[in-house]
Amino acid sequence: MRFLIALFLATPAFAAHTGMPKIRTGPELSDIALFVLAALGVWFVRRALRARFTKRDTPKD
Repeated sequence: MRFLIALFLATPAFAAHTGMPKIRTGPELSDIALFVLAALGVWFVRRALRARFTKRDTPKD
């Protein structure tokens, strides 16, 4: 555990700058992947909650 803390403290909190700025013309592939995963997560949770609450509405005999 101490090794992990020492490793975390030893790593710099900034990335080295090469001197050439990166020009962004659109979203990166990682941005698109994060959006898709978030959309799938919302869809999955809504589906699960919808199924849970429809089961609750049935009368108990």
